[in-house]
Amino acid sequence: MQQDIEDMGPVDYLIVEFPGSRMTGEGLPLLVDLVERGVIRILDLVFVRKDTDGSVVGVELRELGEETELTVFEGASSGLLDQGDLDEAGAALEPGNSAAVLVYENVWAAPLARALRRGGAQMVASGRIPADALLASLDAVEAAPGGAVTTP
Repeated sequence: MQQDIEDMGPVDYLIVEFPGSRMTGEGLPLLVDLVERGVIRILDLVFVRKDTDGSVVGVELRELGEETELTVFEGASSGLLDQGDLDEAGAALEPGNSAAVLVYENVWAAPLARALRRGGAQMVASGRIPADALLASLDAVEAAPGGAVTTP
């Protein structure tokens, strides 16, 4: 198992909230495409719902309705997520909403990660810049005196 982990790319997670528990499935073909092209590997995909009393419950794929075809993701469970993780994900949700909790390996980055590890390097920090924060930063640069950003 240790060898497998050393060969992996970075592992990330996403929590995607669906207001009113309405899942259209619009993004699912894009997720499948990323997997089929070897860009990512899904380690876990779990759906949760936050009830109006604040409790968080897991939702089976078959409970999500027929409007969204999710059978391709059945069995996508490595066991990394436990109830504590699902409760933490649920804390980010509004009552009455559902979410997909996705844990995935960035397969595209695995060769780079392996090479860096062989050289003795190690990851010391990681993060994401939300799109809103990126846009706000760019707006601030453009608004600053002499700080206009030009694009070709």
